[in-house]
Amino acid sequence: MVNMLKNKTILITGASAGIGEACANAFAAEGANLVLAARRHERLVKMADELTTKCNIKCRVSPLDVRDNIQVEEFIHNLPVEFQNIDILINNAGLARGLDSIQNGNIRDWDEMIDTNLKGLLYITRAVIPGMIERGNGHIINIGSIAGRQPYPNGTVYCATKFAVRALTQGMLMDMVDTPIRVSTVDPGMTKTEFSRVRLKRDDVKADSVYDGLTPLTAQDIAEAVLFCATRPPHSNITEMVILPADQASAYHAHRRK
Repeated sequence: MVNMLKNKTILITGASAGIGEACANAFAAEGANLVLAARRHERLVKMADELTTKCNIKCRVSPLDVRDNIQVEEFIHNLPVEFQNIDILINNAGLARGLDSIQNGNIRDWDEMIDTNLKGLLYITRAVIPGMIERGNGHIINIGSIAGRQPYPNGTVYCATKFAVRALTQGMLMDMVDTPIRVSTVDPGMTKTEFSRVRLKRDDVKADSVYDGLTPLTAQDIAEAVLFCATRPPHSNITEMVILPADQASAYHAHRRK
């Protein structure tokens, strides 16, 4: 079977941990070259050293805050020539903050979620798409969430940002239907990464309790789904993929074994 990803260039945002890190490992194993971006630069450098040695690939890392449009534009503009032709963009950077009702919500938390999950995705995508269209090749894979399909109590603003990601994915498909560019969203359910620790302000006990009594997905599970989307033949596009743990039925229905 022909390796469709060997020597392709993959840009992953939020690449320093969780799903982003798992995607980096999955695509590197297929021989793809990587552009890894996140705010935690030291973690990216360590990842790059390990992956270039293990998988014999090229890897470019950069500290990046996707909320800063000027920084995003400079990041894309200043990529070395060998990394400029981005074949696949994985929009993974995102987070949740807090579990407050709308009437008690922290506006700073709201701003961070909207700026990262929605505006950050827009900024990086806008910077990358023109090159893809010019080259006549490209695939944008957005990491959404089951929360973008079903809101749940005390997650209103986070859910709204993920609903927006789904709407953006559908709109991108329409806007670029006359181009070879493919657009997909992969929407996970409960996945054990740093997500809950970040949401709960590093309270490890509360974060771990989110998964009590059930078996959540892993970052590797989601990376495998992203890889599947990326390796379909050019005439085929997985537009939406929803992945839940077997113990979960919806955004707010899960079976917990006592």
